[in-house]
Amino acid sequence: MYKKVITSAVVLIFVSLALVLNSCKNDTKTPSEKEVLKTVYASDVIPFFDQWKLILGDGSNAGVATNFENKDFFYAENEQSRDWVVFKAPNGGDTHGTSNNTRTELAQAKKWYPKTANDKLSATLKVMNVSATGDARVAASYSVVIGQIHSADGHENEPLKIFYKKFPGHTKGSVFWHYEINTAGDDNSGRWDYSTAVWGDDFSVVGTEENTYPKEPTDGIALGEEFSYKIEVKDGIMNLTFTSQEHETKTFSKNLIESEYTTTADIPNQTQKLFVPIGQDGLERKIAYAGEGCFFKLGCYNQTNGKSPEINKNWCSGAETHGGNIPKQYADGNYAEVWFKTANISVSADAVSNDGYFAKND
Repeated sequence: MYKKVITSAVVLIFVSLALVLNSCKNDTKTPSEKEVLKTVYASDVIPFFDQWKLILGDGSNAGVATNFENKDFFYAENEQSRDWVVFKAPNGGDTHGTSNNTRTELAQAKKWYPKTANDKLSATLKVMNVSATGDARVAASYSVVIGQIHSADGHENEPLKIFYKKFPGHTKGSVFWHYEINTAGDDNSGRWDYSTAVWGDDFSVVGTEENTYPKEPTDGIALGEEFSYKIEVKDGIMNLTFTSQEHETKTFSKNLIESEYTTTADIPNQTQKLFVPIGQDGLERKIAYAGEGCFFKLGCYNQTNGKSPEINKNWCSGAETHGGNIPKQYADGNYAEVWFKTANISVSADAVSNDGYFAKND
């Protein structure tokens, strides 16, 4: 009986050893047989990058961003089996062109003319971070621009900037859009923006002290909450549509080729409050942006910077920049980050190359 038990045990040991060795053999693959993890690029997620040029958060021009990534500023991220395109920009660092602010942003490679345009840009996104520091009295603090129309000609002003802004300690932030006048004459120093609220407040709602914040908007958008915008420009008219699952759809319309700000009496109260006291009290040319080539921009244009509010109380935030040290800014929340889920663009047949703009701003 003992002999049978010992024999059975020996057989069992040999069978187990054979199974283990066979399993190891099956798991051992030659390099050619091993699965290679494929890099997912932003252009795999939103396949329209051949129509844009990419500016990174260190001020460099990355050009056409097909099959391109930069882990500091621009890359694809997978969340719950869904791929997103990530744009990040610190509060401080090298900037592009004449701007005070860093950006990781796409600029359309072609320009079109508002009077004859039939152009569209749409996107679905979520803002993941805005600066943790800034002066609450400065209107641009804690905000990021996520979509634009920019002029490539004349003063190179901006008929559209779409913002997201959230104060520290608030759960919900605001979405609003700006129209910047296309200043009459050669002097552009008097230009100003007019802000319109979508969900939450507009640009003009600020704190009473450096670290005192206004009341949180009841109908705002939280960090990480998806929303969408659609921009359509046709026959000189810009139409905007904003949608969110938890919010009322909002629509707006603005004439881009016929100004409503040509006399001092036309300057709105909001501008009288924000811009006129600092000398930005210009008037717009009667034909606004008619005759100027315009183009779309999309991404993360951080509006919070480290410059002193004494320079400009609307645009200079006095935020933490760690002397331009990007890893330190990322570590303590002093940056903007935007994730795009989808985006689409359609371009007029008469659109032309926008290379002149990039040549001036490299």
